[in-house]
Amino acid sequence: MDFKTNHKRLEIGEGKISGYLSIFIGVCSFLFSVSLFFPEILTTSEFREFYTEGFLQIFFLSLFFLGLGFALTSFILRKKADIAILGLVFLVGSLILNYLMPERTPGFYSTFSIGLDWLVLDIFFTAAIFIPIELFLPKHLDQSKFHPEWRTDLAYFIYSHLLVQALGIIIRTPAIISFSGLPIAEIHAAVSSIAFPLQLLIALVVSDLFQWTIHFLFHKVPFLWKFHAIHHSIKNIDWLAGSRIHFVDLILVRSFTFIPLYVLGFSTPVFLTYLVWVSIQAVLAHSNTKLNFGFLRYLLVTPQYHHWHHAADPKYYDKNFAIHFPFIDMIFGTYLEKGNEWPERTGLNEEMPTTFLGQTIHPFKSKEKIRTSSKSQDD
Repeated sequence: MDFKTNHKRLEIGEGKISGYLSIFIGVCSFLFSVSLFFPEILTTSEFREFYTEGFLQIFFLSLFFLGLGFALTSFILRKKADIAILGLVFLVGSLILNYLMPERTPGFYSTFSIGLDWLVLDIFFTAAIFIPIELFLPKHLDQSKFHPEWRTDLAYFIYSHLLVQALGIIIRTPAIISFSGLPIAEIHAAVSSIAFPLQLLIALVVSDLFQWTIHFLFHKVPFLWKFHAIHHSIKNIDWLAGSRIHFVDLILVRSFTFIPLYVLGFSTPVFLTYLVWVSIQAVLAHSNTKLNFGFLRYLLVTPQYHHWHHAADPKYYDKNFAIHFPFIDMIFGTYLEKGNEWPERTGLNEEMPTTFLGQTIHPFKSKEKIRTSSKSQDD
């Protein structure tokens, strides 16, 4: 399948982009209001202290007027209010929920929750960064935001964020059990005493080394590849498509890369900065943008670098495993440098279900190998 699809790319000036943005902002505002209406089960425990009354007033008013502005723009350009009205419905619903919101007693929260607030915040700010980039600086001009599998990718984005706290528990538990005999307190004290910039750099390098290792194994072990192949089935690669990761792949990779960070005990500011960094860079690596970042592409993983890892040609499957630093691939001999050239197509050459449910169960019912190790050595 080529990058061209039957779905027409949205054009600036038609009023559809502004209309869809008003719906997107309205839905984000409404869902965030819902999470605060039931904070004990729908908010992420680490974020609750930041939800002060002043912050929430500014946040919701900003979303309301931003969404209202896009709705009015859509109405003016389209001369009809079909799309704009839906955005306004969610915005007004958000205001009503905020007005009816009960006061919560401090300490009323449970220890486990579903991170609806984290889902909303991440998709809102990530979209705010990458939708304009892909709109004004796209690599594949004919690729629509609403390509045939965008709902599948959105489903992956939603479930991986809603289960963020459950994944944290799954990852932390083996780390605590496996390394309980080490002088953890002394290790944490030593690492936390390192200056912030150097500590952050160490965290990124350590996580990338572990990420490269588990990523390599997912390509080399046939059983693991069946799960990782879901991620490589992306044909319309963009900022949202990078979330297409099977839950087995997601748990194992996050565990393998996060456990050393927990054990070493990086300071809270470093760990939070790391989470923001890895989230942005992972999305950037999959984004549909022609930016090549000049000399920085030799220092940091860029879209062009990672798109080659997703190339439809099997001989490129085992190249460019790193997610942060290309020098990791240079060390292990998996580095691929193609100048200013981009892959013609991404995805697999094998049949793959296109729905979220179909892809979730596919690895469990598939007995044959989706790829052979001999293909991975052709270059």
